[in-house]
Amino acid sequence: MDTTNYKKTFTLGGDLTINRLGYGAMRITGKGVWGAPENKPEALQVLKRAVEMGVNFIDTADSYGPYVSEELIAEALHPYPKGLVIATKGGFQRSGPNQWNINSSPEHLKEALEGSLKRLKLDCIDLYQLHRIDPKVPAEKTFAFLKQAQQEGKIKHIGLSEVSVDDIKKAELFFKVVSVQNMYSIDNRKWESVLEYCNANNMAFIPWYPMGGGNTDKLEKLGQMAVRHNTGIHEIALSWLLYHSNNILLIPGTSKVSHLEENMKSASIELSENDMKEIG
Repeated sequence: MDTTNYKKTFTLGGDLTINRLGYGAMRITGKGVWGAPENKPEALQVLKRAVEMGVNFIDTADSYGPYVSEELIAEALHPYPKGLVIATKGGFQRSGPNQWNINSSPEHLKEALEGSLKRLKLDCIDLYQLHRIDPKVPAEKTFAFLKQAQQEGKIKHIGLSEVSVDDIKKAELFFKVVSVQNMYSIDNRKWESVLEYCNANNMAFIPWYPMGGGNTDKLEKLGQMAVRHNTGIHEIALSWLLYHSNNILLIPGTSKVSHLEENMKSASIELSENDMKEIG
């Protein structure tokens, strides 16, 4: 693996150049991703500090809270600094803490999109992601709605989440897919084929749950490497993802400024080819 080819930025959709280490705004809500945060001033400060530290890609969703995450982003950062890309999602409805109900019907997505635009105080969302393909709704109906919203100027770019290569190809009959957000980590590479497809087609790949496969061998190697680099295992795992493929955008989330600052160190860790080979 050639680590000399490492790039710090990625151009999303061919026109939005962003730093590859972004911020995921799910954790600034209450427990179970439900309701207001326990410490609202800290949550607002996390968002402000992220931008101060060079984050210009923030990922959220209308279902985080629900609505809370988007409202906090606008409260903390609007009017938004030039170049800040806010990506949000639609396709889930919430009935309580840790309860997630898929609804990607055009009717729900219309309501979700209009709500996100209002809460984020935007006329157009830079990246709108379909949170899930709904097994109860023909995918073509969902994709047709997103295409129409893009044509109306409410969405600039469209992304998908938890999809296969076949799903991406089906969506691309309706619109250009610029990003895919799937569960992926150093120890859970179920979606490697999707990552490779995205890389080959200049699509961003946005891993969620970047540590969580439970592969003890991989975690042990990460721990050894963290000691050598004088950093934490989490930071090494994030750094590995950045080096693994130049189309990966990271969105680690936290509700604490101190943890945010630790995560941001991941972008400055220099992994060698031997490091990458050792982890495998």
